[in-house]
Amino acid sequence: MKGFRRLALFLLFSVLLITFVFYFYQICYTPNILVGKEPRELIIPDSATFKTVQQILHEGGYVQDLISFSFLARLMGYDKQIKPGRYVLRANMNNLEAIRYLRLGRQEPVMITFNNVRLIPELAKKITRNIAMTPAAFEAALIQFAMTNSYGFNKDNVLAMFIPNTYEVYYDVSPEGLIERMYEEYRKFWNEERMDKAKALGLTPVEVSILASIVQAETVKREEAPVIAGLYINRLKKDMLLQADPTLVYAWGDFSLKRVLNQHKEIDSPYNTYKYKGLPPGPINMPEIYFIDAVLNHKPSNYLYMCAREDFSGYHNFAATLTEHNRNAARYQQALTREQRKARLLNKKM
Repeated sequence: MKGFRRLALFLLFSVLLITFVFYFYQICYTPNILVGKEPRELIIPDSATFKTVQQILHEGGYVQDLISFSFLARLMGYDKQIKPGRYVLRANMNNLEAIRYLRLGRQEPVMITFNNVRLIPELAKKITRNIAMTPAAFEAALIQFAMTNSYGFNKDNVLAMFIPNTYEVYYDVSPEGLIERMYEEYRKFWNEERMDKAKALGLTPVEVSILASIVQAETVKREEAPVIAGLYINRLKKDMLLQADPTLVYAWGDFSLKRVLNQHKEIDSPYNTYKYKGLPPGPINMPEIYFIDAVLNHKPSNYLYMCAREDFSGYHNFAATLTEHNRNAARYQQALTREQRKARLLNKKM
């Protein structure tokens, strides 16, 4: 009888052990994540708890069997090692793969991009669009950086540090980390070749960006940018007022302003290049790489003046003398008057 009992206990233990091993194998290795579905992004927010993760997985339909996932996650200590961020879960992952992936914090980077920016609040909205950071947190950190950094940036020129492009960052990047990353990208952009070209112009990288922002605002025809850059460089060398209309628009803060009038030229602002010589204290927009390089590789000329062409093509007529410029301006004004007269006649007929 004793031998029979031992055998029975052994068989029972063996069955239980096999059952447990099989069940544990199933928990670990059976596909349980997005079974039969496509890979998906998983966002684990800041300060998330294990309960938060369970809720996201369940409500988002990520897991087929939440109980087995939760059981193994606790065994592996993931419930105490939650790492926020952006993850991409593959279709048909098993629990073991998914938990290791999340526990190690192997985030997938997100893409951030920004351009067409004039002011810091605009940058804050665009640069934080795909990350956990709020625009307010970024803006506060950038203002703090502008007041305390040792790199030569201040609240007026700090936008010159941001080179419009697309960058990879992690979803949970900190405001300070993102700003430092942008400074590193700025340093990479301003390589030895660009620095040498800026030095040859007698300009700092920030000053090149300020001038590039004016050039960018002056034309919709990119091929004109090197010519316009050369014109303004000529004015700087001759210690002439830049007299750039876009700087007045910036000074007024009304970016819907289409025509600059004499009243606008009276505003007392360091951005009024009709009153103050030299470059304004900061960029009037965030210049694209093309326009920065257009300044560095400007087209030499003797031009000092520019005026919109009378054919309304968006191009400009350039002049080396004021007399020639006045003739160009008169042609444009005559063409503008004709167009306005035609528009009034058309409105009357309608």
